[in-house]
Amino acid sequence: MSEKEIENDKQQALDKEEKENEQIREMGELTLDQNVKKHRIELLTIIGEVEGHDAAPSQSKTTKYEHVLPKLAMIEDDENVEGLLILLNTVGGDVEAGLAIAEMIASLSIPTVSLVLGGGHSIGVPMAVSADYSFAVPSATMVIHPVRSSGMFIGVAQTYRNMEKIQDRITGFIAAHSRASKERLEELMLDTSQLVKDVGTLLEGEEAVKEGLIDEIGGIREALAKLHEMIDTKNNKI
Repeated sequence: MSEKEIENDKQQALDKEEKENEQIREMGELTLDQNVKKHRIELLTIIGEVEGHDAAPSQSKTTKYEHVLPKLAMIEDDENVEGLLILLNTVGGDVEAGLAIAEMIASLSIPTVSLVLGGGHSIGVPMAVSADYSFAVPSATMVIHPVRSSGMFIGVAQTYRNMEKIQDRITGFIAAHSRASKERLEELMLDTSQLVKDVGTLLEGEEAVKEGLIDEIGGIREALAKLHEMIDTKNNKI
C-alpha cells in the first residue's frame, strides 16, 4: 500500500469519527457496526423531555420528535440496517409526540430492543414497550400516572371525556405491546399511596418486570446480545 493510500485511509477514518461525534452531539444517534458478527445496528437515545409541538425551555435536555421520526423512517428504508437499539432515560413529555415515536418503533420491520436506564417515566413507558424486547437496569424507575394537561383547561364534561380518551390510547398501546393488562395499568395510574402530591405508581426495574411492562432485567451487554440473537434468527429465516 502506497503512502498516499495510507494517508487516504487515515483521513477517511478521521472523517467517519468526526461524523459519528457530530451525530452523538446533535441527536444522540450512532451506527454500531464494529461487532464480531458485523451486524449493522442503529442506536437511538431518548433522553430528557420528549418535545412535541411546543418548544421546551432552552435549559432543558430534550428529544425532538421532528428529529426522531425521520431517523426511524430512514432506518426502515435502509436495507443495510439490521437492528435498532433504543436507550431511554426520560422524564416523559408531549403525549402526541411520544405516541408517534412509539408507533413508529413498533411498526419497524427490523428487530428492536429497548433498554431503560435511569428513568422511563410517563410517556416514556409506551416508548419502552414499543420495542420487540425490552430491558431495564435494576436501578431504573418507571412512573405510571394519569394524563396531565398544561395551559388553559375548560372545566366541562367534554374536557374530561377527551382526557379519558387520551389515557385510553396510552393504556391500550402499552397493553398491546407488553404483558400488562389495561385494567392493571389503570389501577397503577390511580394509586394514591405512592407519589407525593400526585396520583400514580413508581416501579423499579424488578417491579416493572413483575408487572409485565419490561421483559427482563439487564444492561447494555444483555440488550446487545439479545439484539444480535434476534438478527441472527431473522437472517436464518430469510
